[in-house]
Amino acid sequence: MKPVIALTKGRLEKQFLKFFAELGFEVDPLLEKGRKLQIETSEFSFFFAKGVDVTTYVENGIADIGIVGGDILIEHQPDVYNLFPLPFGHCRMALATKANYQWPEQKKRIASTFTNITKNYFKDKGESVDIIKLEGSVELAPILGLADAIVDIVETGTTLKENGLVIEDEFISFSARLIANRSSLKIKRDQLVPVIERFKEGAKKA
Repeated sequence: MKPVIALTKGRLEKQFLKFFAELGFEVDPLLEKGRKLQIETSEFSFFFAKGVDVTTYVENGIADIGIVGGDILIEHQPDVYNLFPLPFGHCRMALATKANYQWPEQKKRIASTFTNITKNYFKDKGESVDIIKLEGSVELAPILGLADAIVDIVETGTTLKENGLVIEDEFISFSARLIANRSSLKIKRDQLVPVIERFKEGAKKA
């Protein structure tokens, strides 16, 4: 039975496929998949999901290994092997607000998809804040007055600038990570270890 790999859809997927091709693996079926969510190559079975769902599929043994952003692992703490960083998907977590914003005297309101990371960030600063969970376009929250600031992933910072926001602090750097199901590494060890080692060597050379 082929090893099953779960890929995070979108930006990480594209960056992974470039990395995967450089390692000499077959990628044509993956590049030509269209809207398909599951693809077979000669060596692997792939499927594509949102980052947090990738960790769920790997944790539950549906996928043997997965490619996911480090931010997802820190935020959700899934029960998987967090093997090593990959040489793509670089970004950072940042606190951002409107330019020249006057912070309120009362408790701050912070909007974020990453509520656990946000809570721990302000806890480390000794601050108590109200956290508002949003699932997308968190940049709107300070613009529309829902929150004083946001905590979000930043890659280039372009989206923040275009929406009149500035970075107040950057506090965690991430990259893509290779994760594995705990049981799969035992049961399919002979299949998975050579693949993992090729990933590791490729990551070192990048």
